[in-house]
Amino acid sequence: MDTKGMSCADCGLCRCNIDDDNNYTEFCPTGNMDPEFLKAVTAKYQEPDNLKFMQTAADVEYNGYCKLTRVQEVADFAHRMGYKKLGIATCIGLIRETRTLAKYLRHEGFEVYGVGCKVGSVCKQDLGIPEQYNEIGSSICNPIMQAALLEKEGTEFNIVMGLCVGHDSVFYKYSAAPVTTLVCKDRVTCHNPVSVLYNAESFYQKKLFGDK
Repeated sequence: MDTKGMSCADCGLCRCNIDDDNNYTEFCPTGNMDPEFLKAVTAKYQEPDNLKFMQTAADVEYNGYCKLTRVQEVADFAHRMGYKKLGIATCIGLIRETRTLAKYLRHEGFEVYGVGCKVGSVCKQDLGIPEQYNEIGSSICNPIMQAALLEKEGTEFNIVMGLCVGHDSVFYKYSAAPVTTLVCKDRVTCHNPVSVLYNAESFYQKKLFGDK
């Protein structure tokens, strides 16, 4: 078998999860990893900020495994990290859900500041975007401004609520605080993109793979 270019995306065994070094696939990154490279990268987890994140994430995973919802896990993680002020970068199409999230987080004792994606009301044509794109809204999504306003407010941990593909990437790039994603936008599946993968061989087969 030609294994060139193959990776974890082509593996169904996940032997790395059970430390079974005798049964890695031929192309397994773990089985073929340079020990010095592994040592150098793993050492980065000893940096104080990274170590706290990893230990806290492990606490949340262990204590809430199959018991807490993602919404609850976000609050639990923030509590354990000692954060007091949380930011929300939201799509305005999810403003109702964001208001509910803010209500819950405030109930949990956090200070919350949210910024909608159309903040600033900047015209799309100012960025060279074709005028016909105004059919779905004339203002650009403004993820850099969302990040800037949350930084100005001093948020310690930011939550993404359904930002568009690409806009979320720009927000992650400019956010001064660490970021977690609560909602991944998918207008077709009510923001449940993995449902397409669950049904890739049935309902969504033609949408994903055409007539092949």
